[in-house]
Amino acid sequence: MDVSSTVQPAKPCEPDAATASKPPVTGVAMHYPQGHVVPMHQHQHGHLIYASRGLLRVEAETGQWLVPPTSAVWLRPAVAHRLIVPVTLQAHGLFIRQDICAKLPTTDCVVQVSGLLREVITELTCTDYTAPLSRRTHLLGELLLEELGTPPPLPFHLPWPQDAQIQNVCHILMGDPSRDATAGDWASTLAIGEKTFHRRFLKSTGMTFGKWRQQLRLMSSLAQLMQGAPITQVALNSGYDSHSAYTTAFKKQFGQSPSEFAQRQSA
Repeated sequence: MDVSSTVQPAKPCEPDAATASKPPVTGVAMHYPQGHVVPMHQHQHGHLIYASRGLLRVEAETGQWLVPPTSAVWLRPAVAHRLIVPVTLQAHGLFIRQDICAKLPTTDCVVQVSGLLREVITELTCTDYTAPLSRRTHLLGELLLEELGTPPPLPFHLPWPQDAQIQNVCHILMGDPSRDATAGDWASTLAIGEKTFHRRFLKSTGMTFGKWRQQLRLMSSLAQLMQGAPITQVALNSGYDSHSAYTTAFKKQFGQSPSEFAQRQSA
């Protein structure tokens, strides 16, 4: 999942400074090749990033989100974040004026993009914001805000610890999600008791060690599925003993089987 060691940095997508503060919503469309990284940055606006094709990983201090097609990540104003592109990406970035973000989700999250919302996003990112805005563009912006008002969050979030030792464990697991070291093994490495390790991990992430690692493994597997890897191979690469164990966990987490997910992305 971690491609940052081989990536080249790319500039963050950003609306034109002269026009971005005026309309309630502005947008840009960007293409990022596989392996690109947009370095840590932040926007004064609320930021919605939609992946119409490919896969995007968004990293912030509070967590990490994966954005497959049919989904978008919502980030509140001034949230510092980095973008990593595991699979060639067509992205649409929308910037929502800070003074109207109070109507939108109060936490950063991944949301479902319906057919209607997808078309609205596409239209807004194709608009020429250097020209006077039409009534239609204003109405599209209002429709976007309405659609984003109460979105159900999707299970593509991985909370990130602030505890430095626990954070180091998570960094190692990010580099090798299939690593099978137990909580006891990690506790020994950190020279603390196993119960202490469990307690600190839960306090720092809000999740148990086992649940966090499983979520990491499942999220990490998405890029392999989108690149057409055989499901059995994806299961083994992700730390599962069998196709069936991986499929059961995947379906419980995402509400669909790995094969269904892969088919939808290639459709």
